[in-house]
Amino acid sequence: MLANAFVLGASAGFNGGDILFQLIMFIILLALIKKFAWGPLMGMMQQREDHIASEIEAAEKSRIEANKLLEETRAELKASRQEAQGIIENAKKIGDNQKTEIIAAARAEAERLKESAKMEIEQQTEQAMAALREQVASLSVLIASKVIEKDLSAADQEKLINEYIQEAGEER
Repeated sequence: MLANAFVLGASAGFNGGDILFQLIMFIILLALIKKFAWGPLMGMMQQREDHIASEIEAAEKSRIEANKLLEETRAELKASRQEAQGIIENAKKIGDNQKTEIIAAARAEAERLKESAKMEIEQQTEQAMAALREQVASLSVLIASKVIEKDLSAADQEKLINEYIQEAGEER
């Protein structure tokens, strides 16, 4: 066995043809791997890289659009709040104006009623005075006619005047 190993070892010396053959086969193998495995693998990796980049770009655009929509919504909300505040203030002003108008109308009506009552009181007073004058005049005429009919003493005249005054008081 040792002899066989020696024979193999002696024939296993430096063989440049085998090395060259293996080197050429290795280069061919690398070329085939590059063409059939490495190229498609790199193509798939490039596609994946492009896909991820486009997804990142789309996400960034979506984020920018979402921020833009958020700002628009905030602006619309702010405008709506300002509009609501304006409506409330306008309603308060209208309410205050109506309150003032109602108070002014009520005061004017009260003043008109007061003036009307004063005029009515004055008319009633004048009518009462006219009626009193008429009664005094008729009593005077009545007393004068009674005095002319009778010759009365001073006591009888006083009694007669008191009776007529009492009658006038009862007639009222």
